[in-house]
Amino acid sequence: MCVNTGFMYELIDARVLSTPNSIVLLYPNSFMKPDLKQIQSPIATEMEEFEKKFRDFMKSKVKLLDHITNYIVRRKGKQMRPMFVFLTAGVSGGITESSYRGAALIELLHTATLVHDDVVDDANYRRGFFSVNALWKNKIAVLVGDYLLSRGLLLSVDNGDFDLLRIVSHAVREMSEGELLQIAKARKLDITEEVYYKIIRQKTASLIASCCAVGASTSGAGTDLIEKMRDFGEKVGMAFQIKDDLFDYGEDEIGKPLGIDIKEKKMTLPLIYALNNASWLEKKKIIYLIRNKNEDKKAVNEVIDFVKKSGGLEYATEVMNRYFEEALDLLKSFPESAYKSSLEGLVRYTIERKK
Repeated sequence: MCVNTGFMYELIDARVLSTPNSIVLLYPNSFMKPDLKQIQSPIATEMEEFEKKFRDFMKSKVKLLDHITNYIVRRKGKQMRPMFVFLTAGVSGGITESSYRGAALIELLHTATLVHDDVVDDANYRRGFFSVNALWKNKIAVLVGDYLLSRGLLLSVDNGDFDLLRIVSHAVREMSEGELLQIAKARKLDITEEVYYKIIRQKTASLIASCCAVGASTSGAGTDLIEKMRDFGEKVGMAFQIKDDLFDYGEDEIGKPLGIDIKEKKMTLPLIYALNNASWLEKKKIIYLIRNKNEDKKAVNEVIDFVKKSGGLEYATEVMNRYFEEALDLLKSFPESAYKSSLEGLVRYTIERKK
């Protein structure tokens, strides 16, 4: 039986089970796959207004800087972060003027970290386009990232949004710590499943958690509700990152090169599970390949095959589904509304996306 919530959906049969070469999400009942444009429908006006405000927030008196920030804005992604802010605000009490500033604060700080990340990683592309550092070199890219960071901070300070600044600053600290922890563990290749969860909680989930906490805070919600929404966002973020980790093994045919994480010596959940259930000799061999042959295509494919045969993809999918269900459970206490339906759809989208 299908409930009409105003979305365009595709019916999925949840009875299909996972196999080593084809991962299918497991749910107790059939469900609908939401379309991103339909998810945005309850906040379409707010998102359009946000676009204008965000461009204004990024403006400066330096022509070169405006040229670069315009380049960044024109190549924006799906804007899931502001969507989480507005939808959680709508669910928690209502969208206010401070919701726009909260969404802009998160986007400014997050964009700053992406610009800096591209410099650190010496990356020439971002979302299929040239990165800022590729076009304007590292020095300018670092300064642009610093500018975006300062604009976000001043936006909050000038408007007295200190609660929002506290929420987002905490997330930025967590993201930095998570990235450094992952780098440290990549050197030793000794990451455990517990440490893996800590890394993705800090690196990815903390930002989505801050989106949801900011949304609730700007709606005038109390401390308990803000914390509930933060917890909701964290669970969504955990599922989101595990989905990304599955892409590295060809979980969906999206044309993405396989084994990027292996080449970068990142120990993700499918690999950790496979190693934990391998014999001593098998484990020693795979660790050797990752440490010494990570640039060799044949060796990388051998590691991928090992993970698939060891049930690593199925295990990671089960964990992802668990976080997904826990996130949806937290929404059950809220009254039915277009905001709630869209928020549920956005959660589903995070683990059904193809890239």
